[in-house]
Amino acid sequence: SQIDLVKKGDVLVAPQTNPDYVPAMKKAVAIVTEKGGRTSHAAIVSRELGIPAVVGTGNATQVLKNAQIITVNGTTGEVFAGKALITDISNHSNIKLNHHKTLTKVYVNLAEPEIANKVSMMNVDGVGLLRAEFMIAEIGTHPKEFIRQKKEQIFINHLTRDLNKFVIAFSPRPVIYRATDFKTNEYRHLKGGKDFEPQEENPMLGFRGASRYIADPHCFNMELQAIKNIWENGFQNLHLMIPFVRAPWELIKIKELVKLSGLYDYPGFKLLIMVEVPSCALNLEEFIKIGIDGVSIGTNDLTMMIMGVDRDNQEVANVYDERTPLIINILENIVSTCAKHGITSSICGQAASDYPEIVERLVKAGITSVSINPDTVDRTRDLIFQIEKKHFEFKK
Repeated sequence: SQIDLVKKGDVLVAPQTNPDYVPAMKKAVAIVTEKGGRTSHAAIVSRELGIPAVVGTGNATQVLKNAQIITVNGTTGEVFAGKALITDISNHSNIKLNHHKTLTKVYVNLAEPEIANKVSMMNVDGVGLLRAEFMIAEIGTHPKEFIRQKKEQIFINHLTRDLNKFVIAFSPRPVIYRATDFKTNEYRHLKGGKDFEPQEENPMLGFRGASRYIADPHCFNMELQAIKNIWENGFQNLHLMIPFVRAPWELIKIKELVKLSGLYDYPGFKLLIMVEVPSCALNLEEFIKIGIDGVSIGTNDLTMMIMGVDRDNQEVANVYDERTPLIINILENIVSTCAKHGITSSICGQAASDYPEIVERLVKAGITSVSINPDTVDRTRDLIFQIEKKHFEFKK
C-alpha cells in the first residue's frame, strides 16, 4: 500500500489516518490530512511524536503532488509550497524547565513505548492514560487470530514487553493502562480482523470498550495476563482503566473478570474507569458504589455525545466545544462527586491540554490530576502552580 512508501523525512499527506498509519507517521516529519479536527487520530498521534500536523484541510490529496517540496506550520495550520525560511526555534522550548511541585498531579497521555524514557525525564507525576491501541497495532494481528491459532502467549508476551518499557521508565510513578478501545472498523485493519469483526454502520457507538470485554472475556483476559506479568515481576505501579463503560452492570461484570485474573491479589492494584458516556457521567454515583479507585474524564467522546456532534466531521466542527457552560458544569460535577466519595479524578481529553480555563475550573473543583500531551507539560504545570497559589494558600 502507499503507506509503505513513506520514507524518513517525508511529509505524510492522507485523507485521514488510523492506527495502520502509525509506522509511517513515525518516519514522517509532518502530517497533513483532509478530515478530522483537534481530537482526531492524526492530531493526537502527531502531538505525541512531536511533529507538526495540519488536519481537516478538505482537499490536500488533490492540491499536493507526490514528491512536491512543502513546508508545514503546525502552529498556524498553514501549508506552503517550497521551503519556507524558518528561524531556528528548536531550543526555545527547553529554555525554561520548571521544577514546580503542585498538589494537583500532572500526568501524561502516552502510547508509544519508544518515547517512554524521554518523556519520563520531564516534570511529570506518571502516565494518566496509556493507550493500548498503538501497542496492539504494532503486534499487527487480531487478538482472536492468536486465540484461533492457540498462540495467545505470543500476544501476551509482546504486550508485557511493551508495558515493561513504560513501567520501568516511570517507576515508582503510576502508569494507568487503558484497555484496548479499538472500534470494529479499526480492528478490521488487523491481520485476520475481517473474520471476526461485524460491519457496523456506526462503530463510534457500537461494539467497543466494556461491552467487548464482557462479550470476549478471552481477549480481555490476554490484556489482564500481561498486566499481571508486570506485577509478578515485582513492579507495583501499573493500573487498569476501562474505557466506554455505559451501564453499572457492565462494571460489575468487568470486576468479576478482573478478580478471576488474580489482579486483586495485589493490594496496590487499582481499577479505574473512563467517564466518557453521558449515562456514566450523569449517573456516576451508581458506578462509584460498585467500587472503583478513580475515574478519568474523556472529554473528547463525552463532548461529542452530549453535543450530538461527530468530532471528526468538519461540517459540524464549529458546534463542538468543551468550553460550553453545560459541559464545564458536568465536568465540575464529576470531579466533586469523586471528591465526595474519596476517589481520584482526572481528565485525559484534549481539553486539558488546550484550554487553561477548563483546567482552572477543575483544579478549583478539587480534581486530583490532569493528564495531558507531553508537549504541554511545562505550560500546564506552571498554570496549575499559579492557580493553586491563588486558591489554595491555606492548604499548605
